[in-house]
Parts: sequence; structure tokens; C-alpha cells
Amino acid sequence: MQYLIELYRTLMDRLMAPYHRYLWDEVDWDAQMVGIAGPRGVGKTTLLLQHASEHLRREESLYVVADDLYFASHTLLDTAHQLRQWGYRHFLIDEIHKYPNWSRELKLIYDYLPDLQVVFTASSVLDILSGEADLSRRALVYHMQGLSFREFLGLEHGINVPAYSLQQLLDGRMNTDLTSHHPLRLFSEYLHKGYYPFSQQPGYDIRLRQIINTTLENDIPAFAKMNAQVGRKLKHLLTIIAESVPFKPNYTKLGQEVDANRAAVKEYIHYMERAGLVVQLLDDTGGIRGLGKTEKLYVDNPSLMWHLADAAADRGNMRETFFANQVRVRHEVRASSLADFLVEGNTFEVGGRRKGLRQIAQAERGYVVRDDIEYPQANILPLWHFGLLY
Repeated sequence: MQYLIELYRTLMDRLMAPYHRYLWDEVDWDAQMVGIAGPRGVGKTTLLLQHASEHLRREESLYVVADDLYFASHTLLDTAHQLRQWGYRHFLIDEIHKYPNWSRELKLIYDYLPDLQVVFTASSVLDILSGEADLSRRALVYHMQGLSFREFLGLEHGINVPAYSLQQLLDGRMNTDLTSHHPLRLFSEYLHKGYYPFSQQPGYDIRLRQIINTTLENDIPAFAKMNAQVGRKLKHLLTIIAESVPFKPNYTKLGQEVDANRAAVKEYIHYMERAGLVVQLLDDTGGIRGLGKTEKLYVDNPSLMWHLADAAADRGNMRETFFANQVRVRHEVRASSLADFLVEGNTFEVGGRRKGLRQIAQAERGYVVRDDIEYPQANILPLWHFGLLY
């Protein structure tokens, strides 16, 4: 145990992360059990350590990584018992998904040690609340995404902009003037590699490649109980999606491309979406027909697309990917039968600076979202404004 304590204190001494992500003020840090789930690389560990540094007393808290060698001969439950006996009040567990029987032991810690708070991070591939033990009534689970354009401005350029609601953007009630900062130049920078908080650190491309490889070769096969060799097919499939314009998936044809049957391809895409690598845009079908069918398939975010497709990245695809990626954090985004997107009854057509109004002519509440413009005009809105929603 002393080994874990010393590691934790050394880590705290080296922590240099003053910027708070959008979840910082949304998490109920006083709850008995809190989970932070999300794709690799979006900043879950940093958020956990910031909480420890700014909210907790070191002599009452311990941070561990769930795959530490210490847990080869000790259980989380036994460790939690010992911590409570020593007067500790907070147990922070990073990457809980790397620990066998994690959900069962979390349940036992919650039930047996109600005065020991547990805060953990987990891969978004996991269905945390539907594990082998019932955590749905025990853990408050928050899902974390990568940087918004607004957060990128604050973290990388020190430009502080408040978050706006979608209705404020639609009503033209955004009172922030970024003209002097050249927002279109900064927006282009964001699209290339602004989604991940480590984008300005040395070795960005290498680290992002490692995240992709680990997710496809280890995380998804392990969680979905797939053969490890499936990772090669997942990589091929992800590259195909990145280099394509937004398209309605033909699972049979995609299966021929990656040497897999139709059902397997649908399963691959499902887990890739859970892991934060792709996103499926459903149509606006409702009622007895269910939740809708996949209308378009995108890579999850523009930075990931640039890394995978490079020169082959389609600009129109990039625009739509950005819009869907940023708006989905606060709102349900569907495919529109009239234009590109339907969000809470609002129809959006996304395009370049010369995009016309034809596609939204029949929409009750229609908007054109244009790239490469700085200012809104009536129902024509700048694309980069939608990066200010969180």
C-alpha cells in the first residue's frame, strides 16, 4: 500500500493542468460513486487528477491505475477496506476496465463501505451500468468527449469564450467578438488536430496512432470477445470511412472490402462507435418503427479524420463531421429528409461559403451552416459557431 501512496504523491507533485474541461462543473463530485467514461485520449485521467489536487486532502485520498502490478496480488475491495481502516475517504481508480470483475467489486465497495467515495474512469466501450453487477442505482456515470472548438481556444490560445446554447446561436444572441483573433485561421487549426487535449505536445501523431491501434487491436476485441486478429479488419474499415464522403453504409459491400460478413460489419461499427472512432447518423424515423436506421457514417471527429485520411480527407465530409461531433454533446442529432441534419425540430444544411438556401426552402425552421464565413446573417450561420456549445 505504501508503494501506491508514494506513486500518488509523486504524481500530484508533477501535475500541471490548470485548465478545466466542460465536465468540471457538471460532475457531482460529492456523490458516493462517480464514473467518467470516454474514448482514449480525451482527458479523463487529467480530470480525475485535477479533482484530487483541488478538492481532496492527500492524506485522505488515493489514486491508482487499475492494471498496476499491485493488483496482481491484491483486490480493489481489500484495498478499499484497508484505506477505510487508515482513515481515507476517497478512492480514485483510473482505467477500471483493465481490472477483472471490476463491476462486481465496485458494487461491493459501494454496499460495504458507504463512507468511502469512489471515483473511477473507464473506456467508453464498456456498458458500465449493465455489467455483471448492477451499478445503475449506485454510480453516477458521465460521458466525456474531446475538446470543443471553444475549449481549444481556451486551452491552446488563452482565448476565453463562454459556452452558448443552441438557441442563443440560432437567435443571433452570441455576443463574443473573435474577429481580432482571426477565428477562421484558428478553426482550421482546430480541425487539423484540436480535438485531443495533447495536440500541442511532442509526438502528437505517434500518440494518436497508438490510441487508434490500442483501441482497435486490444480494447474492442477484449470487450466484445472477438478474435484479436479482428483488429486488422477494424483498421481497414476505419480507413475506408475516413476517406469517403458521408455515405449510407452498405454492410454487404463493406464486408467484401474487409473480408467479413454483413452481420460482423454491423457489429464492428457498433463497437467502433462506442469506442469513439466513428459515429452513425440515424434518420428521423420514430414511433413504432423504432430508433431509426443509419443514414450516414462518419469518422468521430475532424482531427481523427485528418490523421487517417490526410490529403484524401473530403472537405464536405469534414464540415459535416465537425457539426455532428460538436452538437451531439448537448443534443440529439438526426439525418434530415430535407437537408443534412435535424436537431430538435431545426433543419440544418452544411456547406461552403456559397452554399444556397434551396435545401431548407421547405423547412419550418431551416438554417444554412457555412464554412469560411465569420458572421451570421439571418438564417445563415458560421460553421465554427457550433464549436461553442460546450
